[in-house]
Amino acid sequence: MDPKLYQQYDLEQDVHRITLYSTVAREHQHISRKKRLYLHLDMNCFYAQVEQRAYNLYGLPLAMGGWRKPNGTARGIVATASYEARALGIKTAMSAFEASQICPYLVFMQIDYDKYKAISQQLKAILDSYSPDVEKYSMDEYFMDITFLLKKSRRQLEAFAHKLKQEIHRQLGLVCSVGIATSKTYSKLASDLTKPKGLNLILTPDDAAQHIYPLPLNEVWGIGRRRYEHLKKRGLYTIADAHKQGPAPFQKLFGEMQGRLFWETVTGRDKAKVLTNEIHIPDEVSYMHTFSDWTDDPILVKGEIVKAIRKVCYRMRGYERKARQWSCHIRYQEAHWEGISFAFTTSGFTNLDDYVLEACLPQAMHLINSAVQKGIKIRGVGLHTIDMRQTEQLEIFFREEDRIRHLYRAADCLNNCYGPDTVAKAAIHESVKGNTHFVNRS
Repeated sequence: MDPKLYQQYDLEQDVHRITLYSTVAREHQHISRKKRLYLHLDMNCFYAQVEQRAYNLYGLPLAMGGWRKPNGTARGIVATASYEARALGIKTAMSAFEASQICPYLVFMQIDYDKYKAISQQLKAILDSYSPDVEKYSMDEYFMDITFLLKKSRRQLEAFAHKLKQEIHRQLGLVCSVGIATSKTYSKLASDLTKPKGLNLILTPDDAAQHIYPLPLNEVWGIGRRRYEHLKKRGLYTIADAHKQGPAPFQKLFGEMQGRLFWETVTGRDKAKVLTNEIHIPDEVSYMHTFSDWTDDPILVKGEIVKAIRKVCYRMRGYERKARQWSCHIRYQEAHWEGISFAFTTSGFTNLDDYVLEACLPQAMHLINSAVQKGIKIRGVGLHTIDMRQTEQLEIFFREEDRIRHLYRAADCLNNCYGPDTVAKAAIHESVKGNTHFVNRS
C-alpha cells in the first residue's frame, strides 16, 4: 500500500471519530519481548473544548452536532458534549430534542471539521517535539513511545507529563488527560481513569491491580458488546477475571491465536507498536445521516442514498478496500424512531458507486415508496459495508469495467485537489435540505 495514496484522500471528512482499529492484530505487535513505555494523550471533549475556547463559552453546557430551528426546536444528534452538559445527563448519540428537554438552556453547535483538523495538526507538532515516535490514533487521541524514559523515576515521569500538558495548554489553550503504562492498552485505559485533566501512571503490578483490574472487559479495545456478552457467559466480567482464568476461555471463544492475542491485550501483555507511518484501516466503513426534518418525497431520499454510497465508496477507494456485501438502513419518523434495514450484494467486490447503486436502489426505493404510501415519513439513511477486504483478485463472473474505474479515479483526483463536490452525480442535488452535524455541509 502506498502511503502517498492515503494522504491524497480526506478519509476523516464527515466522520465524527476515526473508527478505532484493533491493535490485537499480529502485524501491529513487536516481535521482541523488550520492555517498553507508552504515553496516551486524550484531548478531553475535544470538539466542545475547542468551541468553548473559540467563543468564550467556559462553564456553559455545550452539545456538538445539534442545532435549533427558527422556532427554537432542537434538531440533530449529539456527537459529543462538554463536561458541564454531561453532568446534567447529556450523552453521545442522544437526540438533540431529548437533550434540550433535559437542559432547555443547552448550547448547540455544529461540528467545524476544518477547525479541529487544523488544531489537531498543531497538537501533533507539539507531540513530535517530545518523542520521535508519535501515533495519531484519532483527531483527539495520540500515542507516544517514551521507552527512552523507561529508567526514570515515577516523579520524573510525572514531571515529563506535566510539562507536556502545560505546553499544550500554553500553545493551544486546551487541556488533556494523560496515561503512562508499560503496555499501549493500559496507557489508554489509564488516561480514561480521571477526566478531565487527569494524569495516571500504571508502572507496577500493584498499580494495575488497583486501577485497571476492576474495569469491565469491554473497556478494552477489541472487546465490543457481542464479545463481552460471550465472555460474561463464561464468568469473565472484569480485567481481574481475565488474569485469574488465563487465556483458555478466550481461545475457546475466539480461536487459538486470536484468543491468545485478546487475552494478552486485556492483561497488559500486548507488545503493540506505536504506528507512526501506518494507516489505520477500519473493519468496516459506514455513513449515517439524520435529516433536519422528515420527508415523504422518495426522490429526495434517493438523492440521500446516492450521497451515502458516494461517501462510503470514496473512503473505500482511499483505503484500497472493496466489498461485496452491504447493509442499508432507512430511518422512519415514528414513535420509536425506528426503521428498516436490508442487506444487499453487489455483483462482485467493488468500491465504485455505479455497481453499489445498481444493487441498492431497487430494494431501497421499493421500501421507501411502501413506507410513504402508508403515511410514514423518512428521517434518515445509512449505509455500511459487511465484508470489506483488500482484494485485486479477478473474479470469474464479475469484473469492473475499466471505463468506470478510470472515471472514478479521475473524479477522485479532481475532488481531492479542488474540493469534495467538484465532480459529483447530479442526483446528490436531489437531497433533503437542512442542517447537518457539520458546518461545511449546512
